Amino acid sequence: MSNRDDAATATHCPYCALQCGMNLRRTPDGAGVTVEERADFPVNLGALCGKGRTAPAVLSSRVRLTGPLVRTHAGGPLVPATWEEALDAVAEGLARTGRAHGPDAVGVFGGGGLTNEKAYALGKFARVALRTSQIDYNGRFCMSSAAAAHQRAFGLDRGLPFPLEDIPRTGCVILVGSNPAETMPPFLRYLTELKANGGTLIVVDPRRTRTAEQADLHLAPRPGTDLALALGLLHLVVAEGRTDEEFIAARTTGWAQARAAAMAHWPELVERITGVPVPRLREAARMFCAPESAMVLTARGPEQQSKGTDTVGAWINLCLATGRAGRPLSGYGCLTGQGNGQGGREHGQKADQLPGYRKLTDPAARAHVAGVWGIDPQSLPGPGRSAYELLDALGTDVRALLLMGSNPVVSAPRAAHVEERIRSLDFLAVADVVLSETAALADVVLPVTQWAEETGTTTNLEGRVLLRRRALTPPSGVRSDLEVLHGLAARLGVEKGFPTDPEEVFEELRRASEGGPADYSGISYARIEAEQGVFWPCPPDSPGTPRLFLDRFATDDGRARFVPVSHREAAESPDAEYPLLLTTGRVVAQYQSGAQTRRVAELNAAAPGPFVELHPRLAARLGVADGAPLAVTSRRGRAVAPARITDTIRVDTVFMPFHWAGEGRANTLTNPALDPVSRMPEFKVCAVRVEPA
Repeated sequence: MSNRDDAATATHCPYCALQCGMNLRRTPDGAGVTVEERADFPVNLGALCGKGRTAPAVLSSRVRLTGPLVRTHAGGPLVPATWEEALDAVAEGLARTGRAHGPDAVGVFGGGGLTNEKAYALGKFARVALRTSQIDYNGRFCMSSAAAAHQRAFGLDRGLPFPLEDIPRTGCVILVGSNPAETMPPFLRYLTELKANGGTLIVVDPRRTRTAEQADLHLAPRPGTDLALALGLLHLVVAEGRTDEEFIAARTTGWAQARAAAMAHWPELVERITGVPVPRLREAARMFCAPESAMVLTARGPEQQSKGTDTVGAWINLCLATGRAGRPLSGYGCLTGQGNGQGGREHGQKADQLPGYRKLTDPAARAHVAGVWGIDPQSLPGPGRSAYELLDALGTDVRALLLMGSNPVVSAPRAAHVEERIRSLDFLAVADVVLSETAALADVVLPVTQWAEETGTTTNLEGRVLLRRRALTPPSGVRSDLEVLHGLAARLGVEKGFPTDPEEVFEELRRASEGGPADYSGISYARIEAEQGVFWPCPPDSPGTPRLFLDRFATDDGRARFVPVSHREAAESPDAEYPLLLTTGRVVAQYQSGAQTRRVAELNAAAPGPFVELHPRLAARLGVADGAPLAVTSRRGRAVAPARITDTIRVDTVFMPFHWAGEGRANTLTNPALDPVSRMPEFKVCAVRVEPA
């Protein structure tokens, strides 16, 4: 791929996990780039959403950081500094804390937007240079529940165990808690093609979203009841004789226990729990079982719950009981959200994992990775805290923090508390492309390169490893995250092992992942370019693996495991003081915490600020007009935003998007109650009261 001024550079969008292909062409003055369609990339065939088309706007020096900033005294302002001064300050702040309080008093928090190379280097830096166990990343808030359920049932976690191209060719898709019309618009073509091919679409969502408008059947359960809904469908499948007994006997274990658990959730009970009428439950079961193939796809709706792992497990049980797994054009999959949410957790950012999806508690895994890193396996720390637990420990057990590519002041649950914890740190260093709300609280801010200014790999929601090529020279005052880690490691006494060339880092990642569940050892930059991406697992001499589990599952005996699960209520239920339910989500023109998209004029014009979506009957009861300020209060805090009255939401539910800081910050309200397996917070449901502000 040429980087000549007159040639386009083939790369990928910096936002969601589709990682849509695009071409970047230098502007005539050579100072910037424009986006062009890249019709040859199979995921999006040239289609881009507004965020992708406007992505170069964040490259502008008018909105991004162009030099390091240092706070010279407590309570003072951030002021410009040289890179040497900034790196010295970070190294000293981290080292000073480690000397005074031990290595685990130093924390590292990463991001699901970091490339594979940066995620790998950050995990290595935490464990080798800092010797701390306290590392996790914001991808814990993305699909960790689905990952845990995948591991439990199939023995391996990859968002989609099949390529996107299979979706239009199946007979029925149940889409649970996902609104790709807003979150990843180019994905909609797969659903449009599905229906054009005669397939059917069932959407499960408490709101009649733009995606639900396209469904053949829309089920609108009460937030927090997706688990009961899945169990009710499985009950009907059993009662109506729609199970695939041959598949169950040949390729699964644990069916008797899972069946017994499901049979305790009869249709009338499920209707009372979910609010979904029995006839609609029966119609959904019929539609799912009628064709020869079918899929269930989940997203944050069922996953961001304190029972998210069990909820996803119930949908997997439905797939297994009907033979809709481990077969062509069938299966369960998760629509990963963040750009590198998949790859970001495969190579060491997660508190309990080593590169290649190896378990940090596995002696063989520790020995292999330590051998690649040239260290004693005994020196590797054990598992640390999960993301929210790490943030909650700031200022007490964890006294200093290095944060890369995340904005928890906006994105974390119980955000006011998290902001307070961050403010209580002895030392905070943030590496980011913009001065986010979290970066503004730091002692040192390190300005780093962006997607168009650096080369590196990402792994999209299919498990397709992709290559972004550098198309533009970054501003002179900006360095890459790899250069930051190299400089910090050297100052902390680790002179080798942190190269700044991304391809050199990837070559080491290949060796570290070899033989692991997420084996990248057969993948190279050249091969990625030649093949439009390579699907992992890909051992040496492998063609890659677009479709998993067709011959056997990744468990010891090759069989998928049914896991018996039962419905339980959300951590909070409505009561007299907090009579309504809040659920949160995204809008099409903004992304995640909004740190980048809120700096793009075109996107802000389309989505200028937060709002509270509520049903007309609820609005009439409250005496609220459209656009009037509404106060939403939970047990954790209060947010204020304009009312948006619509009949597309349940009467007992209000919705807020979570992209904004300030008084409209939705995550001020959300509940940090954690799933016991995945440690996912319960973003998607909490009890609130609503009143005119």
